[in-house]
Amino acid sequence: MSESLAGYRRREGWLGREVLHFETIGSTNDVAMERGAAGAAEGLLVLAERQRAGRGRLGRRWEAPPGSSLLMTLLFRPPDPFAARAFQTVAACSLALKEAIAALCGLEVALKWPNDLIVVEGRRWRKLAGLLSEIGLENERPAFLVVGIGLNVNIPPEMLPRIAPQATSLLAETGRRVSRAALLDAFLPRAEARYEAVKAGASLVREWEAALAWMGEPVVVHTPTGDVHGIALGVEEDGSLRLRLPDGSERSFLVGDVSLRPGNV
Repeated sequence: MSESLAGYRRREGWLGREVLHFETIGSTNDVAMERGAAGAAEGLLVLAERQRAGRGRLGRRWEAPPGSSLLMTLLFRPPDPFAARAFQTVAACSLALKEAIAALCGLEVALKWPNDLIVVEGRRWRKLAGLLSEIGLENERPAFLVVGIGLNVNIPPEMLPRIAPQATSLLAETGRRVSRAALLDAFLPRAEARYEAVKAGASLVREWEAALAWMGEPVVVHTPTGDVHGIALGVEEDGSLRLRLPDGSERSFLVGDVSLRPGNV
């Protein structure tokens, strides 16, 4: 469905300089976690044409026809304070991907808390990409971070309903096929620059917040203990979503998923 990424190499920069490419694999995140635990250097890029066990957040499967999409994972080793820098690293990747899509395809997308890229039309939305981060431990301490990205690139519109009810692709949105190698060339330098800023102490929280869909609107946060309705006010420095509840109080959520709800709170 698209050109193979088997020979992809980045011309300059350190992020993505080392590439592992697989025609078929269980999960790029699993390989990156294994390599990270074995001491692989920061910047490793794992690419796959097809995943047998691709997954998103909350245990959801991530489906994509072979050769149609960008299925990749990057390995980072953020400096201390690890937890804060880990969130900022994921934010760096999502913002860089958003910017790369706009630059290459002319398509403006929004971020959906906590880790999706979506196309928004009024109160309707379609999912274009998702990110899944995982932390690797050494001696029971956080030592590295992997950030997996699944971006629907050249999936034809007629195939999308089989992927997910609200799935979309760059092909479906723009009407033209997009080079996955060109997407990598647009994304990796932007992600590297943002991550370098994070390591130097910069915060991307306000920029990340500004890119989030539905701020100031009634939403529902789906949490492990149930749904919570409120007005989305913004995000905290750790990436948690802040809601104003119906009784006027405020509450922040670090774990969960957000969706629109009709009406007013």
